[in-house]
Amino acid sequence: MNVAELVSISIILLLVATVVALLTRWLRVPYVIGLVLAGLAITELLPRRIGLDGSLILNLFLPILVFGAAINTDVSRLRSIVKPIALLAGPGVVISSGVTALLLKLVLGLNWTAALLAGVILAITDTVSVIAVFKEVSVPSRLSSIVEGESLFNDGIALVLFSLILKINADGSLPVLDGLQELFVVIVGGTLVGLAFGYLSADLFVRSDEPLSSILLTVAVALGAFQVGQWFSVSGVVAVVVAGLIVGTLGLSGNVSASTRLTLLSFWESIAFGVNSFIFLLIGLEIDLLTLWRVLPAVLLAIVAYQIGRILSVYPLLALVQYFDRPIPWRWQHVLFLGNIKGSLSMALALSIPATVTGREQIIAIVFGTVLLSLLGQGVSLPWLVKRLRLSSSSVLYQEIENLQAKLITAKAAQDELDILFKTGVLPKAIYEEMRSAYQVQIAAAEKSLREFYNHRPDELDSKSDVLSKLDAIRRRLLLAEKGALTEAMRKRILSEEIVQKMIQNLDEQLLQLEDD
Repeated sequence: MNVAELVSISIILLLVATVVALLTRWLRVPYVIGLVLAGLAITELLPRRIGLDGSLILNLFLPILVFGAAINTDVSRLRSIVKPIALLAGPGVVISSGVTALLLKLVLGLNWTAALLAGVILAITDTVSVIAVFKEVSVPSRLSSIVEGESLFNDGIALVLFSLILKINADGSLPVLDGLQELFVVIVGGTLVGLAFGYLSADLFVRSDEPLSSILLTVAVALGAFQVGQWFSVSGVVAVVVAGLIVGTLGLSGNVSASTRLTLLSFWESIAFGVNSFIFLLIGLEIDLLTLWRVLPAVLLAIVAYQIGRILSVYPLLALVQYFDRPIPWRWQHVLFLGNIKGSLSMALALSIPATVTGREQIIAIVFGTVLLSLLGQGVSLPWLVKRLRLSSSSVLYQEIENLQAKLITAKAAQDELDILFKTGVLPKAIYEEMRSAYQVQIAAAEKSLREFYNHRPDELDSKSDVLSKLDAIRRRLLLAEKGALTEAMRKRILSEEIVQKMIQNLDEQLLQLEDD
């Protein structure tokens, strides 16, 4: 493809993505679904046919998407839901892959290697599609965090299993213990690479504190962590996830200026939006409707197979959560089941299967078909399910509380920045005091209104009201902060383990009594 054709195609895709963004907002349809349908429709408008390149997605697009999601993830929030995430992204992926592979083997007659590869590919959930739905219909923040957290680590585990299956196929066999050992080494190795990149870059962040150089640094970290992980034969995705979490927690801490944080987060939001737009348009361009029609029975059977695998991984595993953590409500489990929408990573993995693997073309056709039908079927039905389950919490009272919280947060953040500017000599004292007092008026008004909301008693409001939900969320953060302080004191030998464990047990009981937010 020459430069002129590449420019022409890029212009067409950008215009189509812009039109789709406007139309989907007007029609209130998930953006990614509109992109896929547009890709199906514009194939004939392009100067030449283009398609997905599995290597490009795995080595460029995937690290960017994973790092963008990780850098925006609140680690303190992730820590509070690590147990359900670990179950879904660990044993959940193995169970779902195994069940799907077994059914594909029995029903479609695939060989074991092809069935296992298809099972792993179809166990991957696409967080972009689900979060796009959540933007249209709001859900409790804890549920949204579980979905995002599962997808972050789900991708890493699935890619590790995918590589392990290909190695077994190439070598002829791999003893179970050797396989488990390699799985452990790959995950731990990826974590170590991510820790090294994350901590080194976080220090550079604080030292430089300059928006443009910070952008270049994060891009280098995202792509570099993945490539170094691959070079050491460990999980590049796990490395990117860990590095992104550290950069988001330490690199974007209070030691970095507000302008740097804002510029950096805006950049990653924009780049993720652009990459996803291209990927989902290319999904539509890649799918051949005639081929899909021929393999439709196999595609429908594959959808049934991976949905059965998802059922057997979600409901039994999350039923165990109640024994060691806050239980996951049934209504949330239904969303987690139906929210296993397939996306670009599934297609990229299918394309990256070596030509020597028997049944490769059949796997690619089945995966492409399931991705299309999953985006159209589950993507459309998920908002309906969320509304039917009444998970949305967008009442007038809830919105009013959030508006007041937003005013309070922004005013206090501005005051903090003013303090820094004054201490560093940028602002003279008179102007500093004048500007700070203006923000103080806004803070006082917001605090007064919030106090009036929070002073309502349960006998005046329903026990599951928005106000009490907000208070529960605040109390939960405070209890988690107390747990963190106790753990740190025990680590530094300030408090004995016996005392700390008793107090932590008491805090855990209080956490379990709080309503899910």
